[in-house]
Amino acid sequence: MLHRTITRFALALALGAASLGAASAETLKVSSYLPPNHTFQKMLEQWSAELSEKSGGQLSLEIFPAGQLGPAPRQFEMVAEGAVDMAIVLHGSTPGRFPVTELAGLPLSYPSTGQNSAVTSRRLTELAPEYLAAEHPGTKILWMAVTPALKVHLRSVEPNAIDKFKGLRIRYAGTTWQQIIEALGAAPLPVQPGETADALSKGIVDGASFPFEATKSFDLAPVVDYSMEPGLASATFAMLMNQATFDRLSPELQKLIDETTGPDRAEAFGAMWDAGEAEGRQYMIDGGVTMTTLPDGEYARLRELLAPMTETALTAVEAAGKPARAFLAAYTE
Repeated sequence: MLHRTITRFALALALGAASLGAASAETLKVSSYLPPNHTFQKMLEQWSAELSEKSGGQLSLEIFPAGQLGPAPRQFEMVAEGAVDMAIVLHGSTPGRFPVTELAGLPLSYPSTGQNSAVTSRRLTELAPEYLAAEHPGTKILWMAVTPALKVHLRSVEPNAIDKFKGLRIRYAGTTWQQIIEALGAAPLPVQPGETADALSKGIVDGASFPFEATKSFDLAPVVDYSMEPGLASATFAMLMNQATFDRLSPELQKLIDETTGPDRAEAFGAMWDAGEAEGRQYMIDGGVTMTTLPDGEYARLRELLAPMTETALTAVEAAGKPARAFLAAYTE
């Protein structure tokens, strides 16, 4: 009789522990405006599997891609206000809101150690606590991401001279690319990423600025004839977590998130982006898109046109009381 009582008591304890474990499991809601085939989606799926494995099933991610929960300009508010637990934020989708962060996307501004995304994403993440956290209130920066440099992709017009851009309408995101397009004599139009292919096919825009990886994600090869190399400037992203969500997690889960994010994750993600860039370039070539480069004289002219943008941007951000020059010096050293 005593043996049966002990057995029942042990079973009750086991069931109670299982119930407690199930009740404490966390599934965090992640919003992404990017399509399901994007590199960010692949990294999030990898990270979710890693979190689940290392937490014994206590922590995982539920990812909502393709703007299911909101468009690109709404992502920061959604995560800062707690409508979602995490979100991917494209700084250029809300021009001027993240002035220091956006300096990493100035034309031809890269760390001295390299221009690929693995290098730039790691460096930006390393600098985030000191320089960028204040621009992301209510959130925890998990890692920053810097795209491979964006290229200009055009329909019909071959970009083999600066004057070829005059009068064209080009899709852009962010103040930097708006200024680049204006310096080229073209008209910048703010088209949402997922709407770009349709805008090109209907003649609403004549071109767009994207890294090659994104041209594959948004299927631009059928509506583009030329891509100009090299890229001119990068775009910056942040993988953000609502700070209140992080704070309510157990110390063990907080530690797990900290250990699986930061500069190492940024570098790993950047390496994936670099691989995706090579694949995207081949996708464009396979789709019949012609790669073109400005002649040396025209490229020198381009550098002269874009050079004043850096000084203008630094002066404006410094005037607002922000450490623009210190940040850019640290980023490019």
